[in-house]
Amino acid sequence: MDIQVRQVIQKLEHLSPEKLAEVEDFIDFLRQKSAESLLRKDFAQGAEGSFHRVWDNDEDAVYDKL
Repeated sequence: MDIQVRQVIQKLEHLSPEKLAEVEDFIDFLRQKSAESLLRKDFAQGAEGSFHRVWDNDEDAVYDKL
């Protein structure tokens, strides 16, 4: 086990049950935030091909220089 993980576990062992619940909620929040970020990135990459056809045209080429 990583030394940093062991240090966190040691600190957790000294927290009250109420504080442990707060830590657990925060961990869940961080995991959800990370998952949502990955999901947004996946959606953006998935839509990129569709948008490329719309954006890449001679009519709008003047905007490419901006």
